[in-house]
This record gives sequence, structure tokens and C-alpha cells, in this order.
Amino acid sequence: MATQTRVHVTIRGRVQGVFFRMETQRTADRYGVYGWVKNRTNGTVEAVFEGDQEKVAAVIDWCRRGPRHAIVEGIDVHEEPYTGEFNHFYITH
Repeated sequence: MATQTRVHVTIRGRVQGVFFRMETQRTADRYGVYGWVKNRTNGTVEAVFEGDQEKVAAVIDWCRRGPRHAIVEGIDVHEEPYTGEFNHFYITH
């Protein structure tokens, strides 16, 4: 059985205005990862990912690059207790 995990991430750099949230949602959907993503007022993007540990790791790896016009300067990843509270991945504000 796959190990379920939850992570809270913050992505820094040129990550707003480059379709980062939309592409994060597409990537999470492709891997079957649930949670949310949003822009922060400080210019970062914040997200929570839940799901199979390997699939969540793949989404995090994608976030380290981001979409074509993004310039990711850094990413903070914090593990949290898995809750299973999500049944899809969405963009929030």
C-alpha cells in the first residue's frame, strides 16, 4: 500500500503572472494529488499537496522548475500530518 503524505510548500521567485497556479493544478491533477494552491500578497505561491508520497514528490519536483516563464528561486517544503480532507485539487484566493 502506498504511503500517504501531506506537505505545505512556499515557492519564491518570479512565480506570479506566469500561470504557476494553473499549471500546478494541471500537474497535481495529472499525478492524482489533492490540495490547493494560491498566490500570496508577498509575491510567493503557497500550496498544500496530499496523496501518495511518490506522486507528491513528483509535483514538488515540478514546482522546483514551474511553468515556462517562471523563475523559481527557492522552495520551502514542510511535512504536515496527512488528513485526507481533499477530494480534488483547486486554486484558491
